[in-house]
Amino acid sequence: MKKTFLELISYLKNPVLEKDSNTDFKYRLKKFGFILIISLSTGIAISPIFSIIEALGLINMEEHAMEDLMKTFSKPVIFFFAVVLAPISEELIFRAPLTLFKEAKGFKIAFYAFAIIFGLIHLSNFKITENVLILAPILVAPQTILGGYFGFIRIRFGLGWSMALHACYNGTLMLLAFSTDLF
Repeated sequence: MKKTFLELISYLKNPVLEKDSNTDFKYRLKKFGFILIISLSTGIAISPIFSIIEALGLINMEEHAMEDLMKTFSKPVIFFFAVVLAPISEELIFRAPLTLFKEAKGFKIAFYAFAIIFGLIHLSNFKITENVLILAPILVAPQTILGGYFGFIRIRFGLGWSMALHACYNGTLMLLAFSTDLF
């Protein structure tokens, strides 16, 4: 896993339009699993920042769009949206076009731009206030970083793999969110 993490960090520093030449399914599945663990670990590592922001009274996380969805829709509907619809549509919008940028500098700019825009789109999860706008880089940091991770696997393995990683990431978070109702 350390090797995959270092490869991922190296790629994020200098993204290039280059597929992984190893097409062995077991190899790809193992690397996929490592990237999923890295993605979830990144989210866990960043999450205390949100608790601090909320404790300081800067943002009310009860006003997050997910809270409204939980009150409005059934869990199966939310799960379907988060694990099927969102990953497919977001990957088609934010990762599919990456391979259109053939020139190295253009690709790098597009890679970063799509990751940042992917993050910023998630500001819509918050009630827009002055504090949300000021704290925007922090509030969407997890999605921006994930945009880089999803971009990495999209380029190295293909669009289906980024959709699957996005779906597994969201699915894990949904299952964790739903599991709190059991206790």
